Amino acid sequence: MEPAYVSTLLAVDLHLHGLRCTPPPLAAPRPRRVPVTCRRRRAIYRLASRARLASQVGHELHRFSLSLSLSLLRSIASFSMASGGGGGGGEVAEEGRTTRVGDLPEACLADVIALTSPRDACRLAAVSPSFRAAAESDAVWDRFLPPDYRAIAPLPAAAAAAAGGGKMRMKKGIYLGLCDKPVPVDDGSMMVWLEKESGAKCFALPARKLSLPWEDGEFSWRWTPHPLSRFEEVAQLVDCTCLDIYGRLPAAALTPATPYAAYLVFGTAAAAEGHRGLSFPDQETTVSAAGRVVARHAVCLRPDDAEARKFRGVGLAGAGVPVRHPARRGDGWSEMELGRVAADEVAGAGGEDVVASFEVLGWYPKRGLVVECMEFRPVV
Repeated sequence: MEPAYVSTLLAVDLHLHGLRCTPPPLAAPRPRRVPVTCRRRRAIYRLASRARLASQVGHELHRFSLSLSLSLLRSIASFSMASGGGGGGGEVAEEGRTTRVGDLPEACLADVIALTSPRDACRLAAVSPSFRAAAESDAVWDRFLPPDYRAIAPLPAAAAAAAGGGKMRMKKGIYLGLCDKPVPVDDGSMMVWLEKESGAKCFALPARKLSLPWEDGEFSWRWTPHPLSRFEEVAQLVDCTCLDIYGRLPAAALTPATPYAAYLVFGTAAAAEGHRGLSFPDQETTVSAAGRVVARHAVCLRPDDAEARKFRGVGLAGAGVPVRHPARRGDGWSEMELGRVAADEVAGAGGEDVVASFEVLGWYPKRGLVVECMEFRPVV
């Protein structure tokens, strides 16, 4: 019999005989240990991950608000000194009147918004009419345009038309015009446009400006117009055994402090002519800056499982490196990422070139490749 039950019976018996006794409390049951299952572990891990992510986001928001507040204070201080003439620092606000951010002069707001990005400027334009006037001012969008935009920008009339009949400021119209349509430069030997969110410059080198193999002279490639091309002509591979394509761009032409990626824009010949030798995974791409290779990948322009089974293993793919495949674009072409170069590597290149290349290691007949251009675009 349990001790607690016995003590309770004894207390009842003493009470019946006229003796008072308070029965002791029943012993509390032992807490049962709940086993920590895999589901509970996953839930705890998710909660910890969310808390850690929330902490990081809060830290970044704090840093952003702090930097924005400092920039705003600098703008207000400079405006007060300019308007007060160095005397009393401007007029004193009336007692009981609160100055809001929207009440600040347009020049102050424009100075702060210009420290952000084009994407943030468009978002800030929806806050209030005063923010819209500052966010669309020429002082803001002049900061987003590259320093040499006058050499590549469209005509003022075309920019005004792109701006919606003059309702938009001129500099914003020029910016959007450079984002929506590539502009030919250097007598059409290259095209330049801007990445819309960051304002970084993008480049397209046509096939005429690439280094192509000419082992058989004019019989290796055929230059022909293409209905989908932005350039006057493209290069179609007729027949060759050694295939390597190089494109180079001065590092100084790239937007500073911006990582870039190089892409080969290509297609294949019509079904009547067909293609050959483009499906083996023995193809490699490299990107080098200042003579140093910074990226190397195994690729395949025309993936084909039947052809891949004939492959015996050469180069990176034979060493077990994953093989990259091309991506289909909205303009009808395909593109293969050749590699990326970091911002510090671009800065370290100085006055030298950034070189991107595509090479097929096997010496066998190839035909049917149509090369439109090689693009250098910022990584977003």
